[in-house]
Amino acid sequence: MKLKRLITAPTLLLIAALAACAASFDEQAAFAAPAPNPWPPAWQDTPATPPGDFTPPRFEPPSASHCQRAPGTREVPGRSPQQNDAAWHLRKGSADKRRDASEVDALSSEKPAAKAAAPAALAAPRAELERRALVASDRVAPAPQAPEPIDAVVTAGVVDDNADFGAYLTYRQRNTHQPVRERDISERYLLEVIDAQGRPVHDAEVAVQRAGVAEPVSWARTDTAGRAWLHPRTFIAPAFAAEPVLGVAVRKGGAQARATLVRGQSNALQVRLGVASAAQRPRLDLVFMIDATGSMGDEIDKLKRSMRAMSEQIAQLPGQPDICYGLVAYRDRGDAFITRTHDFTDDLGAFQALLAKVQAQGGGDTPEALNEALHEVVHGLAWRSDAARLVVMVADAPPHLDYGGPQYDTDMQAALAKGIKLFAVGASGLDPVGQYVFRQLAQYTAGRFVFLTYKNAADPASGPGTQTVHDVKNYSVQTLDRLVVRLVSEEIARLGRV
Repeated sequence: MKLKRLITAPTLLLIAALAACAASFDEQAAFAAPAPNPWPPAWQDTPATPPGDFTPPRFEPPSASHCQRAPGTREVPGRSPQQNDAAWHLRKGSADKRRDASEVDALSSEKPAAKAAAPAALAAPRAELERRALVASDRVAPAPQAPEPIDAVVTAGVVDDNADFGAYLTYRQRNTHQPVRERDISERYLLEVIDAQGRPVHDAEVAVQRAGVAEPVSWARTDTAGRAWLHPRTFIAPAFAAEPVLGVAVRKGGAQARATLVRGQSNALQVRLGVASAAQRPRLDLVFMIDATGSMGDEIDKLKRSMRAMSEQIAQLPGQPDICYGLVAYRDRGDAFITRTHDFTDDLGAFQALLAKVQAQGGGDTPEALNEALHEVVHGLAWRSDAARLVVMVADAPPHLDYGGPQYDTDMQAALAKGIKLFAVGASGLDPVGQYVFRQLAQYTAGRFVFLTYKNAADPASGPGTQTVHDVKNYSVQTLDRLVVRLVSEEIARLGRV
């Protein structure tokens, strides 16, 4: 969708004046030799944007060189040492039993069938309560369940909210009441970075600056197509929203270039770096971020099989990509853990063994610790330089917005700064708030919103199909593994090969 804005005569005069003082940001002022000035090159030096929601997130640029190691593991516990004690869980189970019994009695006048069923449910012997307590603390594996059919498949649809941006804006207008952390993405510009031969430059570092301000107001890195979407209203405070121009500084290796973005322009901003891009073996950093709470139990085994199939198919893609695999599972406060992180490894077998151990337990209320998990994914993993960086996030609930600490809207900006694309996969039960958040994450980072589909949209037990309860139109459907493999393949196919 083309964005249009009327530019008045006074505005043109202001643009001319700013352009005169910002001559260093001339649209094609590129130079190949490293500049002696600090990075990014200062436009002018005046006080930076006031602190608050519009302060650029802090981040470390991707700098790891390899992942040739066994996967390391670290965990953020979800409860205190006292709560990890089996006796505590036994006492808590008794308290829950009394609470559940009172709730059943309170509902008895309306639901007699529920009351009749309650005694059997509440009469679990002490040995079973102890076993449940140990399971809850992750000290033993849950009781084995009958295996699902080998041919069970998971189907999914996908929408690209950047490709159909008008429809996405309309969707957001229909959902202005959702309790989310809103960021205004209605003003959007495409940045394209090319080399001396006109080929896309992947993983170029981008700094966006206000006129007269040395400190950048936003950061980004180009994807494998040499592109990045810039949304000024997400990172410019309202007091400065009317400023008509922004400076864009770009660098890759020893090459730097600068350009001026005129607010309201409909064409893409293209910046040329005066060096040729070197072909190399494609690098892919791939992370699975999984909601491992109890509500995912109905589908987690099928999802794990899909993710194993994804990793195997991606490993066999043309060009023999150099792949690093990472895994972040998360639950919520009060569970055995909040986040359990397995850093990057190139050992596919070891990664799949970790994936097989993911169990759905815990949870409770609907929101989960998605904020903490996303923060761990963006900031806690050893992302490599010059790699395509993709996250497949599989979950069925929105984040807790009442915890404080990391917030997803800040970390989606940090993800863009580090060149990480989020493919947010909505499992069954994802509510409208979750859908809104998932689409925010995917759209802002140029990823995709993916959602599981069924024969009967309202019944996940109806089996694979093409229907969904989500507010989407014009979507395609494939098996989940093939869909994600296709998206990954499209991403790394644009990288030059040796």
